[in-house]
Amino acid sequence: MRAEHREFEPLVVDDRCRVFILTGAGISAESGIKTFRDHNGLWEQHDVYEVASPAGWAKNPALVWRFYAQRRAQTFETAPNAAHFALAKLQQRLSDSVFLCTQNVDPLHERAGSPHVIHMHGELLKSRCERNHEPAFHDEAIYLDPRNLPRCACGALVRPHICWFGETPFHLDAIEAALSKCDLLVTIGSSGAVYPAAGFVAVAKSRGAKTVYVGPELPENVASFDECRLGTATAVVPKLFATPST
Repeated sequence: MRAEHREFEPLVVDDRCRVFILTGAGISAESGIKTFRDHNGLWEQHDVYEVASPAGWAKNPALVWRFYAQRRAQTFETAPNAAHFALAKLQQRLSDSVFLCTQNVDPLHERAGSPHVIHMHGELLKSRCERNHEPAFHDEAIYLDPRNLPRCACGALVRPHICWFGETPFHLDAIEAALSKCDLLVTIGSSGAVYPAAGFVAVAKSRGAKTVYVGPELPENVASFDECRLGTATAVVPKLFATPST
């Protein structure tokens, strides 16, 4: 069923219901985080492969760091919205029954109070050695001086902890395990155009889960959803889940 979100009843869930939630750019856009799909988005100032690929990094690490410095600065000017807070509340209520996976690299889910978030495309406020000599670490620094780029103790450059084009997303084993046993999959604000995330709904559906989409427009993978609840994340998510009546 595809309809405006007010046509649907809330999803009744308790701690026996295993819920897989995937969030995409749409949820953070409502907090003011620009995306490369925006008409005036930050990424339009660059060819994405110059600033978000291993080849771009090898060619000009200073340009890549300047790009991510802009993105880091943007996160300090934004705050979680009602949808982020609603998902944090759901996680706090149902604990490990909720698996929250995001395609976003911003920290807004954590700032809203979500206790555990899987960032499949990395985290903007983390960096790591380009040779993976050391684990990724929290890093809020703004690197703008091309003569003073950060280096690991091993001598290699430190890069943003982001999954670039051509790289394998993070935590796929944990994601696959959660998909294999979820009862309900909810996708919020994801276009359904970027894989492997766009394929999660088909995997969950093939294993018997109910599948629900939330967003202002139909996603590209619309055929895989049982329900498409049309509306913005801030309008829909705060009223999306309900506790079973006693």
